[in-house]
Amino acid sequence: MAHIDSIGAGIYSDLSVCSGSMPTTKNQANYDGLFSDTAFTTGDTAWQVSNVREFPSIGTPPNIVNVPNYGQATSSQVQGQSDAPNIELTINYVSADWADGTSLGDLVGDGNVYAFRFALMNADASGGAEYPASSATGIGTVKNTYWYWEGKVEALLINPQLTDANTATLTISVQSDFYGGYTIGA
Repeated sequence: MAHIDSIGAGIYSDLSVCSGSMPTTKNQANYDGLFSDTAFTTGDTAWQVSNVREFPSIGTPPNIVNVPNYGQATSSQVQGQSDAPNIELTINYVSADWADGTSLGDLVGDGNVYAFRFALMNADASGGAEYPASSATGIGTVKNTYWYWEGKVEALLINPQLTDANTATLTISVQSDFYGGYTIGA
């Protein structure tokens, strides 16, 4: 299998969250199992974050620290410990998706750690489903790349707009390393 091998926009990219038990062995097969077709339909333990307007950078930040030197015009760079990033997504806000009592709405600020999957996709892989799930419904039919991590859904800030669609900023704190990019595809 190959990663995306041509230039293109990731307009079909997807972020999903799963409330299943975190795998003790962090590998592709165990994370793929969390995000199976049945997790999105029968068991309702995985959900797609829909209406994403803008994805941030996804991945491990650099472990470089700038150190100022007295009397020099530029700082030196040394290797250091990178901090776990926060991921902030801009979504078109649909209140019915995030209300109290809804699957996604109840995740915000509850303090629990969840598994997240980011799928970078240049082509539609939904297989006719509302969400891109596992290879059984179509995600295996196009080249794409997955990253997994564990984190918390920390906050949802609503951004009322007077001239455009209402948006919200969804903040996810990263609680683990990023695992991937794993390839899925034709």
